[in-house]
Amino acid sequence: MNTGSNEPGEVAVATDETEVDGVKDDGEQGLGSRAPEFIKARRALHLSWQVGVFIIGLAIVVAGIIMLPLPGPGWVVIFGGMAVWATEFVWAQLVLRWTKRKVTEAAQKALDPRVRRRNIILTSIGLVIVAVLVGIYVWKFGIVMPWKIKDQ
Repeated sequence: MNTGSNEPGEVAVATDETEVDGVKDDGEQGLGSRAPEFIKARRALHLSWQVGVFIIGLAIVVAGIIMLPLPGPGWVVIFGGMAVWATEFVWAQLVLRWTKRKVTEAAQKALDPRVRRRNIILTSIGLVIVAVLVGIYVWKFGIVMPWKIKDQ
């Protein structure tokens, strides 16, 4: 996975500064740990910090995975766990950057008038098919409630 392009064989390069045309971009931070300097200065403390961040991020991601089939904002929680991991791990930062880029591209495609028109047409056709199927079911079997109101 690469944040630069989708071409195979290219490698993402982690840098501490983001510069475009000689101007530093304040909107996007460099890759790497965002732990406080006093933690980074001590190897054992930094390693335990990374383990703690990983465990907290893992708990959040697992909670999000559990929420996928259950009621709850599963994907939002999963991306929240990835954001926690991204505070410490370069691979998570790269995954989040790639995901943000793909979501932005999908949003731009969804705003395209031709794509919107196609989606509206497909949704309308789907709703008509569902309505016809429900109508056939009601015509054939009638509306039968699963409880007996008349017996009470």
